[in-house]
Amino acid sequence: MSKIFSHTTLPRYLRQEQEKIERIAAEQGLDFFPVVFEMLAYDQMNEIAAYGGFPVRYPHWRFGMEYERLAKSYEYGLSKIYEMVINNNPAFAYLLEGNSLTDQKLVMCHVLGHVDFFKNNFAFRATDLDAPATVVEAVRAPGQPYDPNRKWIDKMANHGAAVRRVVDRFGTQRVEEFIEICLSLENLIDPYSRFVVRHRDEAVEEEPSEVDVPRLQAKDYMEEFINPSEFLDEQRKRIEERRQAQRTRHPAEPTRDVLGFLLDNAPLERWERVILGVIREEAYYYAPQAQTKIMNEGWASYWHSRLMTEHVADASEIVDYAENNAGVMATSGGRLNPYKLGVELFRSVEERWNRGQFGRDWDECDDLDEKRHWDLRLGLGREKLFEVRQLYTDVTFIDEFLTEDFAREQGLFTFAWSNRGERWEIESREFRTVKEKLLAQLTNSGQPVIRVEDANYANRGELLLRHDHGGVDLRDDYCKEALRALHRVWRRPVCLATVVEKKLAVLRYDGAVQSVTQGAP
Repeated sequence: MSKIFSHTTLPRYLRQEQEKIERIAAEQGLDFFPVVFEMLAYDQMNEIAAYGGFPVRYPHWRFGMEYERLAKSYEYGLSKIYEMVINNNPAFAYLLEGNSLTDQKLVMCHVLGHVDFFKNNFAFRATDLDAPATVVEAVRAPGQPYDPNRKWIDKMANHGAAVRRVVDRFGTQRVEEFIEICLSLENLIDPYSRFVVRHRDEAVEEEPSEVDVPRLQAKDYMEEFINPSEFLDEQRKRIEERRQAQRTRHPAEPTRDVLGFLLDNAPLERWERVILGVIREEAYYYAPQAQTKIMNEGWASYWHSRLMTEHVADASEIVDYAENNAGVMATSGGRLNPYKLGVELFRSVEERWNRGQFGRDWDECDDLDEKRHWDLRLGLGREKLFEVRQLYTDVTFIDEFLTEDFAREQGLFTFAWSNRGERWEIESREFRTVKEKLLAQLTNSGQPVIRVEDANYANRGELLLRHDHGGVDLRDDYCKEALRALHRVWRRPVCLATVVEKKLAVLRYDGAVQSVTQGAP
């Protein structure tokens, strides 16, 4: 750790450029945390990137594997990391040694866009270490001072120290095996749990309402025959039993925070609880970045473009800037470039609000020529951009602002593998299809939504989880590995209710056998 951060301070000329760029960015309306820039060689950059930006994290072989992948990719000329910035207060950003001055200026502008997004987007309020445990005030009043505790460098260092103490006591192999188990479950969290009150106040007990048994419609003289008292008593008894089961079920309501539930209820040893707590806390730290990848990169790209072309780069640097920026914005077959999509969508929003292309009159206009020349000269684009930056995540951003006109202009389409042609082919250019597929990939990062439903399923102490089938199917190999990991943590059989071929199915794992049963769980 000490070796990594030795001799990494910026040279004086870059420090002067940083001060100049920060002054210009603030004048343009950006509001960012203080930024500490460090200069790293490519191998140091790869090492920090392998640790997710934090060289002080806990030890595990996967970080070494990621370092080897990044190092090989750099050596073979397949990729190059120009910069890296982490959500911290103050923010830490790393510049690559050997970049040209133009590149370093571009990176600084890009980093300030990221840090402004970290500070102001509501999703990142969940990473405030001094925020309330259950509810976070997502939007702060304009001009309100905001200097949160986001000392995640220290937090990650504490995690690393805790894991190293566990390793010293219980051995590397045993601890790393359990870390692998926890990492295979790290996506089973509730990213919005800090913003929504999901639990009832247990101190308030509701009066049980009288059981109302459904009756078959019948005339008065046929009532006793259609709805006999014995049948009604039996139905009333069943309803009461179902109510009682719901009152005693644990958890009382299904929860998406599977890791949190396991942390509170699984029969873990003390050191295992420490490991699981570390994995869960770090998963929540990285969750907002997954929720806002397109917006975050688009916002940073928008601002590095504005700052470089209008204020920072001189005439001799514009060509170099344009060449490097084109490489960042380039798209390739089979991949979605979040930089390109994000910046183009922000520019579209700015233009629409400057020209007044929104609202009821715009939506109800059917004259294509009139729409093409529509310009009310409202000049609300910049104001709208800052509002969008604060209040949206990728899903809501795409859902609200990706229009049919935008999809046509950008040439968006879906593609699929063709068995007949034995190649990838365009599947559809239809707007609704394209948008729905993009939203499906972004919702919960394209991963299935799993909830804990019952910790005593079938009264056998088994853990029952349910897959909210919203169009995302379970992969058989991933599902079995996840069930194996859950079984290791829960130490009893684990069941997962899902949908297979439009039928309800329950997958059960008891350590040796996986079984599928059709029907209601």
